[in-house]
Amino acid sequence: MSRTSFIFTSESVSEGHPDKVADRISDTIVDLFLSKDPEARVACETLTTTNLVVIAGEIRGKGIMDTAGNWAPGVEDEIEASVRQAVRDIGYAQSGFHWETFAFHNHLHPQSADIAVGVDSAGNKDEGAGDQGIMFGYASNETEELMPATLQYSQNILRRLAALRHGGETRLEPDAKSQVSLFYEDGKPVRATSIVVSTQHAAGLTQAQVREVVEPVVREVLPASFITDETVWHINPTGIFEIGGPDGDTGLTGRKIIVDTYGGAAPHGGGAFSGKDPTKVDRSAAYAARYLAKNVVAAGLADRCTIQLSYAIGVAEPQSVHVDLHGTGRIDEAVLERELPGMIGGATPRAIREHLGLNRPIYARTTAYGHFGQAPDAEGGFSWEKTDLIERLRALA
Repeated sequence: MSRTSFIFTSESVSEGHPDKVADRISDTIVDLFLSKDPEARVACETLTTTNLVVIAGEIRGKGIMDTAGNWAPGVEDEIEASVRQAVRDIGYAQSGFHWETFAFHNHLHPQSADIAVGVDSAGNKDEGAGDQGIMFGYASNETEELMPATLQYSQNILRRLAALRHGGETRLEPDAKSQVSLFYEDGKPVRATSIVVSTQHAAGLTQAQVREVVEPVVREVLPASFITDETVWHINPTGIFEIGGPDGDTGLTGRKIIVDTYGGAAPHGGGAFSGKDPTKVDRSAAYAARYLAKNVVAAGLADRCTIQLSYAIGVAEPQSVHVDLHGTGRIDEAVLERELPGMIGGATPRAIREHLGLNRPIYARTTAYGHFGQAPDAEGGFSWEKTDLIERLRALA
């Protein structure tokens, strides 16, 4: 029998964390290419370090690059300009990492023909998955976003700090991390046992001065009853954090997959999202699994829901569908396993992309503060957060 009283912890990192800078750059490239060709294939990895950005990977798309590796006129300049603008938007204009002066190296090249032949549709063959793999989706009713509370609060703390910084708060710099530990009673979060926030700051600030900025934000994000006299606070526990971002640590695409998803509250298949076009099921099927799990919980069929999908490279149909309602279900899990794929066209890569409208430049916005738990927007971003299957699901119960 699972425990109902325990402490659980999740962490988050800000848009200025070096790995998140890399994610932002990679998805900026995805968006640029999808804006030129909605069927573009992109697998773009980024490395960031002191005054250096390197991108590499495999691409294919009309008006972008031909199969011999020749760039369309002007595209290379567009890539560099987009990358620099992304770094500028984050806020890096420091001596060790400045949007205008960092060295930039572009090593993108044509997609493997062997991969393309397996993924592309042809004749009676439907578009296949871009790789094998397992993907998980999760939802919980412990927050209004139907996300784990520990992660949602960690994300929201950093989102608010970033909003302050972008609004003119000069004491804060872009790089930051947060960590929230909550005590759960009868399976529900009831209080914070520990709050950890480390944020890069302007030169010369003391630990106490940084706390003056951070603590009110934490208190604004968490329910008032969660912070007690027993809550342990660690605000910039090393005392000084002036050197940050890619100047302090090297950043790589795809190294914050737990922050990107469920904060450790649910399994992860291991595949990163950023830098990948939506034919890659690492991304699109994970979004679909979240979409289905969120709708199950939003429909009141369970308090918690985990869904696993699996795929084989070049094959359209999922190899398996597994649903776990963690003992909270008000419907047979086998019914959901049978019915859920049909609600998104069989859960094939093409059907997922069409149902969620994924062939659009909507990915740079996902790279900070979670791919899940954010509101759908008018441009099609976060479409997998919609709860438009509720009535169909309730009809199954």
